[in-house]
Amino acid sequence: MKKHVLIGVTGGIAAYKALDIVSQLRKSNLEVRVMMTEHAARFVSPLSFSTLSKNRCEVDLFDPHAPDPIAHINLAAWADLVILVPCTANVLAKVVHGISDDLLTSTFLACHCDKMIAPAMNTHMYENPVTQQNLQKAKDFNIQIIEPETGHLACDVEGKGKLAAVETIVETIRNYFLDESLLEGKRVLISAGPTQESLDPVRYITNHSSGKQGYAIAKAAKRMGAEVTLVSGPVHLPIPEGVKPVFVTSAQEMFTAMKEESVQADYIIMAAAVADYRPAVAAQDKIKKTGEDLVLKMVRNPDILAWIGQHKAPNQIVCGFAMETRDLDQNAREKMIKKNCDLLIANNLKTPGAGFQTDTNVVTIMTQDHLEHLPKIAKEDLGVLILKTMKEIEKER
Repeated sequence: MKKHVLIGVTGGIAAYKALDIVSQLRKSNLEVRVMMTEHAARFVSPLSFSTLSKNRCEVDLFDPHAPDPIAHINLAAWADLVILVPCTANVLAKVVHGISDDLLTSTFLACHCDKMIAPAMNTHMYENPVTQQNLQKAKDFNIQIIEPETGHLACDVEGKGKLAAVETIVETIRNYFLDESLLEGKRVLISAGPTQESLDPVRYITNHSSGKQGYAIAKAAKRMGAEVTLVSGPVHLPIPEGVKPVFVTSAQEMFTAMKEESVQADYIIMAAAVADYRPAVAAQDKIKKTGEDLVLKMVRNPDILAWIGQHKAPNQIVCGFAMETRDLDQNAREKMIKKNCDLLIANNLKTPGAGFQTDTNVVTIMTQDHLEHLPKIAKEDLGVLILKTMKEIEKER
């Protein structure tokens, strides 16, 4: 069942950023509802939030046309988590002193779920001792504060008070709903990114993989308590904190690394886009242009996923990936059986929001006895789903 996030938007210029937060949370398979102060509605239309959340946006405590005359009570009962974003100094002062003079503050007071606040305001307002005292009072009430950033504010002041990055806020909310002990004691091995197959000292053959999906899975696995090893081809991504990296370039190097690391792994996830072929011979010197067509002889690279599937131990769970451009389900099913995978993630390169370079994916998740077509989902959230599915497969053995 989807978790419920109630977002309270207050009257600051950063209110527009809450639109992106709502959109990203929806992609994370969370149910979202929005409430606003009347001042916030002067910055962003409630209709925009209704459209993105697919739920009515509540503003007026005494709206005679509202379908729910006690929306503040029912919203509070509905929420699994409530967050004020942005939270102005004024609303912060109200909620920590129990003032409930509009729909948003009344609902916040009535909520019995956990609460978060993402402050955003002028630097001098933020640094005022009264505001600092109110922030401390919020912490004393076990309200989590998502700290504002330092930067150039809308009022042309440099200092602290800028709303935390949207990505930080979204990740904080995702983390709240994540069981961080689910994979405790598990060793997870993940491959990510492309390989590069050398033609000569200057050129190589590769593909468009960014490594984002594999890195997102690694980040999710670490957050879920696993010991994570990431075998990575050449990418431009930071290694997730706490993850052991093994850097490789070619398919042969990735094969060697995966064989070595797989011995101790409980879960193995082959998310890398490994080159199927490589030049039979890599020239020692730069291949010079002659005016004639260049003919290359290509030879097969080792099939890493097939080798892992063939040699996996009885306790190991193996997940493969399949990128297709046609006959997705049929080709993916055949690959899963042929490669002896427990789980296979298939996507179509031509589907908008899926494939290389994106932060989202649109996939079919396939096990030996189940197939599910998923809507567009953030890659890290897909990583969580993959890992939870692997945990379920393990339990059923």
